[in-house]
Amino acid sequence: MKNEKEVNLMSPITWAYVGDSVYELYIRKHLVETTNLKPNKLHIEAVKFVKAKSQAEILNRIYEELTEKEQDIVRRTRNTENHHLPKNAELKDYIYATAFEGLIGYLYLTNDTKRLEEILKQCTNVECEM
Repeated sequence: MKNEKEVNLMSPITWAYVGDSVYELYIRKHLVETTNLKPNKLHIEAVKFVKAKSQAEILNRIYEELTEKEQDIVRRTRNTENHHLPKNAELKDYIYATAFEGLIGYLYLTNDTKRLEEILKQCTNVECEM
């Protein structure tokens, strides 16, 4: 793991790149542990959590509970120019989903596992309410 200073020098899009994988793995693990679904059904359920619209909605619901620093990480990621255009999502949802992934990636890269776990648990609770 890199120290916080090194992570702060990375592009927020790099945080999002890592956060995408961390979040998807967490969701897959959560589904395997809490359901008895076969792989195809696991995939269908996982997509409900990891699609851009869901991630944007989760970020919207938890945003006020984030620390000021975490909100800044979200803003930095959201405002970073990304030349990738979404294929299956609205641009606004894609931008906010990327910001959400940036937060997850940042927490993972800085080894803030306690806070990462708190936020990830909130995500599965929020998704259940959707």
